[in-house]
Amino acid sequence: MSARPSILPVFVPHWGCPHACVFCNQRRISGVKSHATPETVRAEVAKAAALLPPGTKPELAFYGGSFTAIPEEQQIALLSTAKQFVDEGKLSSIRLSTRPDAIDPSVLERLHAYGVETVELGAQSMCEEVLCRSNRGHTAEDVIKASRLIKEAGFILVLQMMTGLPGDSFERSIETADKLISMQPDGVRIYPTVIVRDTKLYDLWQAGEYREHTVEDAVALGAVLLPMFERAQIPVIRFGLNPTEELTSGDAVGGAYHPALGELVRSRVLRNRAEEMLQGVAAGSRVTIFVHPKQLSQMTGQNRCNVKALERMFSLTALHVKTDASLMAGTVRVEK
Repeated sequence: MSARPSILPVFVPHWGCPHACVFCNQRRISGVKSHATPETVRAEVAKAAALLPPGTKPELAFYGGSFTAIPEEQQIALLSTAKQFVDEGKLSSIRLSTRPDAIDPSVLERLHAYGVETVELGAQSMCEEVLCRSNRGHTAEDVIKASRLIKEAGFILVLQMMTGLPGDSFERSIETADKLISMQPDGVRIYPTVIVRDTKLYDLWQAGEYREHTVEDAVALGAVLLPMFERAQIPVIRFGLNPTEELTSGDAVGGAYHPALGELVRSRVLRNRAEEMLQGVAAGSRVTIFVHPKQLSQMTGQNRCNVKALERMFSLTALHVKTDASLMAGTVRVEK
């Protein structure tokens, strides 16, 4: 669930966004206060060239706004600058994020002309009530239509979903995941809702009109969502907001913000699988769980939380976690 390596982000916070989504303050989330310019693109490419290993060709990504909804002249200025570096071999490709209702054939034709390969679509939810209460300003049908157009035009499609938005529930998030899977994207990002200062959601939370989606809520739900996408062979390339100094220092005041949220989810997936295999074990047993060597810490859990939880749940005398290189990642073997 880690992000694709060597992505070079260039932020366009809120640019092109026609609505103020209740959860969003991209300036606080990204830590960037102003829109990107061609000069920004040049500076980021030069910085990457100085920091990355020789021969690395990062993918430039325009994030934080609705790129295809910003004025066309500004789109072309940014894209043409980025394409120059692609043509020179300094960038591998270009990706961008946008809204479902800001996609049509003419938009996609323009993106093709400037070398864009990946389009990330902010679906957030496939429940109309959740979209409405979040002030998204688009429908679930817009997501379906835009996804179809993007795939038919030959782009790589990444769908972004959120959990814990106003009106959302465990069941509605599962339904959203099912519908996203049916659109067969090339990848997904899952962002559990974080309460950020200076947003409508923060005001609703302060007024007692929104119950926060906690880290535990997000981990429990994520441990169901992740296997769903894995079974469909759809990579989850990010789980949770990318940690920033601003969010960690206090801009994230509630909700599911944790700098290692994806790791917590992977750990819970393994714990859930161990629980299934321990059903029926006699109280007082001593048990050993085997996992792939790279997943030892995930199975053990932070501060041995998985070990402690399983010992308590099944009244075990002791539970040990060991590695077995013959096991596939994600597989759990139990010796009772």
